[in-house]
Amino acid sequence: MFIQRSLALLVLFGSLMANAQVKLSLPRNLKTAYEKETRTNNGQPGSKYWQNTGNYAIDINFNPDTRLLTGKVDIEYINNSPNTLQQVVFKLYPNIYKKGSVRMMPVKPADITDGVRISSLQYNNTVIDSSRISIDGTNMMVPVSPLAPGGTMHFTIQYTYTLNKTSHIRTGEIEPGADFIAYFFPRIAVYDDVDGWNMAPYLGTQEFYNDFGNFNVAITVPVNYVVWATGDLANCNEVLTEKYCQRLQMAEKQDGIINIIDSSDLQQRDITRQNASNTWKFLAENVTDFAFAVSDHYMWKSTSLVVDAATKRRTRVDAVFNPAHKDYYEVVDFGRKTVWAMSYVFPRWPFPYSHISIVDGLDQMEYPMMVNDNPLESRVETIELVDHEVFHTMFPFYMGINETKYAWMDEGWATIGEWIISSIIDSSIRDVYGVSGYERAAGTEQDAPITTLSTQMNGMPYFLTSYPKSGLGYLYVKDMLGDSLFTKALHYYIQQWRGKHPIPFDFFNCMNTGSGKNLNWFWKKWFIDGGVPDLSIKKVNKTNTGFNLTVECTGHKPVPVDVIINYADGSKESVHRSIAVWEKSNTVIIALPAKKSVKTITLDGPYVPDVNRKDNVWNNNL
Repeated sequence: MFIQRSLALLVLFGSLMANAQVKLSLPRNLKTAYEKETRTNNGQPGSKYWQNTGNYAIDINFNPDTRLLTGKVDIEYINNSPNTLQQVVFKLYPNIYKKGSVRMMPVKPADITDGVRISSLQYNNTVIDSSRISIDGTNMMVPVSPLAPGGTMHFTIQYTYTLNKTSHIRTGEIEPGADFIAYFFPRIAVYDDVDGWNMAPYLGTQEFYNDFGNFNVAITVPVNYVVWATGDLANCNEVLTEKYCQRLQMAEKQDGIINIIDSSDLQQRDITRQNASNTWKFLAENVTDFAFAVSDHYMWKSTSLVVDAATKRRTRVDAVFNPAHKDYYEVVDFGRKTVWAMSYVFPRWPFPYSHISIVDGLDQMEYPMMVNDNPLESRVETIELVDHEVFHTMFPFYMGINETKYAWMDEGWATIGEWIISSIIDSSIRDVYGVSGYERAAGTEQDAPITTLSTQMNGMPYFLTSYPKSGLGYLYVKDMLGDSLFTKALHYYIQQWRGKHPIPFDFFNCMNTGSGKNLNWFWKKWFIDGGVPDLSIKKVNKTNTGFNLTVECTGHKPVPVDVIINYADGSKESVHRSIAVWEKSNTVIIALPAKKSVKTITLDGPYVPDVNRKDNVWNNNL
């Protein structure tokens, strides 16, 4: 007996030690960053962490009738890296519509253009001959005089391109008299401590990775066109007539909803200054991108709220829309409630920007301080769309995530944000977006590990890893740690990496450090390894107080255990266990109370996918 107990203790001790020693295997290219001390194993940026930045002064003239955009961009680029740069790489995102460009999304023949036409490019007053510039799809490589560490280089680029009329890939004409314009200027690509220059082309599916910078943007449009944009409007009285400026100022100071532009105002045509054209000036600091929308017939509802109780800082929330789209009349309220929930419930971090403007467009896409959302028939779907896109403010923009490689590091957060906040806006909503889709595809050839690079996926694999699988992973950790400890760990991650460029292992390490728990066993099983969510009831034993339920994690993907006890009288009771039960074993015994006669015991939960539900039910032969 003593020998058996000793062996059992040794086995248990060995299991605990093995789990405590779970380490995450770093890919070689990522390991180099930790060796160079730009990143650390506790999640903090290393003592030698760096990132480059730029100051952008952009002057745009946009003609909505022809959709021709003419621009000049001045960039002051600062090389904070330890390396001397022999070339500078630019992103020309509109070139996804250029003839001959490789793309993974369809473009109609009418939208195929010559792409971005560079009429002049110079650095430090040196004109670059066009023959020395290499353009490959959305990448433009420019040779320069060596830019030493700590050095600054000034670029001036003059260019034009024609905005797409259809084939709306996150940007383009919405309808005559309304346009959403994004990715409209040559920008310097990210040069970082992991990959050097970001050479991944923009193909349409994968999203973006940009450095933080400061923007001073002037946008000239014809009379009667209003402009909404990233950043703060710096010259309201020069472009809007007095009463509309006053309404905007009122909206920024009070909780109530203000009709800055209503349907009667649109008929009077007295909204903008009656010059042939007006130049709208916007300032935005420390953001990763800049987008704008224009219209001569959109309504504008606005409100604001305190997002930081300590400083009393307010955020303005706008809904900008075609009056014919009735679902948009509530969007300002949905946006306001989303910003409130983000600030005070989840992730419980003060909304970081001065405004968020939700524009009635033809997509479902996010930008710093801007959202491009198509109208929808369903009120529930409108709520879910609004809170999902607004939630992206934190991830990727505030956190500087490389969406091109790691879409799950932002889309997964927007998914869990949507699940949580939708029911706050409307308590009747139980948002389970993507869960059933993952259940159907889990374990098939379409199902890749979450940490598979987004650049290697398209279609269903991209969707699964980016949205439901990663969202479920975040949700399960939240459930296991509890709201308080999870929030503490998440805030640690945000504090360490806001305004920077975290990679997956920075997130994993921060959550470990912030929670004080080694969660590597879960990161490995859910985010890195293969496997499927599959629980099964192995055995049910009666006890004096009820039943002992033996559940096995057959598919080796740890999911919560949600048990429903169905009584013979038609009533039911539920028991929940978090993923913590799977830390040390693939089998768990759960004691179930039974106050009356039990008919069935079922494993089932709204956020618990299971590829084989046939072994999830136990019938009591009464």
